[in-house]
Amino acid sequence: MHRWFLVFAAALPSFTASKVLLEDAQVKVVLAENTPGAKSRPHKHDVNRVMVHLDPGKIRLAFEDGEVKDIEFQAGEVRWDPAGGMHTSENVGGTTYHIVEVEIKTGPGQVTWPEQDPLKVAAAHHKLEFENDQVRVLRMRVAPKEKTALHEHVLPRVTVYMTDQSARVTLPNGRGSTVRNRKSHVSKGGKANHAERNLGSRAFEMVFVELKGAK
Repeated sequence: MHRWFLVFAAALPSFTASKVLLEDAQVKVVLAENTPGAKSRPHKHDVNRVMVHLDPGKIRLAFEDGEVKDIEFQAGEVRWDPAGGMHTSENVGGTTYHIVEVEIKTGPGQVTWPEQDPLKVAAAHHKLEFENDQVRVLRMRVAPKEKTALHEHVLPRVTVYMTDQSARVTLPNGRGSTVRNRKSHVSKGGKANHAERNLGSRAFEMVFVELKGAK
């Protein structure tokens, strides 16, 4: 349970409890909680979203045209959720689940990936989850005491921490700093060039949502 930052919000009808974690001109990020049997009132989503599932669960979407869609997901799964019509959502599983929803406010964009793109030079620690004209979604996993190659981020990105993290971040000039983040924390970053070493005794994992249309 993520009780420390959950609040009831009538403006976000799909879930029993939710909180806006961050919002700017490019994205809106919401942490949502849905308890077993909870069903929303009719609503719709006007923008595309990236859904980062923190827990396993099953949701039923019932659309006004009669279509019913059941979606089952696992903890750690990431999926693309396009904007859609009026519907209700219901937790038809037996457990409470939490989702980090990244609403994409920017449009599509074209990107020239750098020579030090993570998928080129640090492929041992970065995996492509999916990519479309609005976003590229990467998963980063670093085992204990391992260090990534120096790599470059060229787009604004939302980071969702799937585990606790304790890491040493080193810049190209050799300077560095220690960072620590808790599981479920969300942050937003910009351009960066660095390497990361896992200082902990367990692997850490993060999901990056890179925004292609951001300026």
